[in-house]
Amino acid sequence: MLKNVAALLLDEVHPFELGVLCEVFGLDRSDEGLPVHDFAVVSAEGPVLQTHAGFTISTPHGLDRLEEADLVAVPAGSHFMDREYPEEVLDALRRAVDRGARVLSVCSGAYVLGAAGLLDGRRCTTHWRHAAELARRFPRAVVEPDVLYVDEGQVITSAGTAAGIDACLHLVRQAHGPDVANAIARRMVVPPHRDGGQAQYIKRPLPRTTCDTVGGTLAWMERHLDQEMTVEQLAAQAHMSPRTFARRFQQETGTTPYRWLLRQRVLLAQHLLETSDETMDGIAGRTGFGNAAALRHQFVKSLGTTPNSYRRTFRGPMSVSEAA
Repeated sequence: MLKNVAALLLDEVHPFELGVLCEVFGLDRSDEGLPVHDFAVVSAEGPVLQTHAGFTISTPHGLDRLEEADLVAVPAGSHFMDREYPEEVLDALRRAVDRGARVLSVCSGAYVLGAAGLLDGRRCTTHWRHAAELARRFPRAVVEPDVLYVDEGQVITSAGTAAGIDACLHLVRQAHGPDVANAIARRMVVPPHRDGGQAQYIKRPLPRTTCDTVGGTLAWMERHLDQEMTVEQLAAQAHMSPRTFARRFQQETGTTPYRWLLRQRVLLAQHLLETSDETMDGIAGRTGFGNAAALRHQFVKSLGTTPNSYRRTFRGPMSVSEAA
């Protein structure tokens, strides 16, 4: 059930993330035959709140309004990573979950849920810039830094602003069906559905190798991503037995040679899609995938989107057609 929605605001809230919640849950679209939510903006710290953009927001609703909400949504705010939260706010969030309501965070709003203990033992996410700190501050949380949103039943967390839209539409789709979610998405002029497991678009530089014993081999692998490689060949390059090389590689990189190589190939493909007009077959050749079909398969598997869609996102419509 999703009828009653409350947006929980703290001082220095980000207006855009609050606007996402207002747009999805706060508009009356009954003239289009769509369900109407009983929506309220709730202040956790007095009737007037400061936004990070320099203006204030006032609301008549206090924390008692959360007691009737089916969904309590926490938008992002400034300094959420290192501030303390009123205990009555955290208690209200815990009570909401205890009575069966759902809680949703947008971007750094995840820190509020973490402070309430609601991320403990749960998969969660936040904006990629804040993910490492979220994991450090709440070590019992299972942080997934690359995804758009994570639905853990009663606790839903989302990444940056656009991912907040995705998470909200996901909840609408669950409660009211795809037709309602699609209609709201059309009204907002946004994609009707992006799966939560799709990767965030993170700007990642090509890696720099600092490993002690396999660093030279990693640097060689980076320079030869277009070539076929076996563990035996890499071990010979490192002057080790295959077994010793595989063990040292795992110890120093935290992954296997195959997974490391696949990740670097995808990273290089991202870089080429963002910065060049090469064809998909050309990029596939330079990254060691061999052909456009293999590139597309691994790209979708790793990032949850196609190479062509990724290129359009960063460079606008291109004349290059996807070969698979």
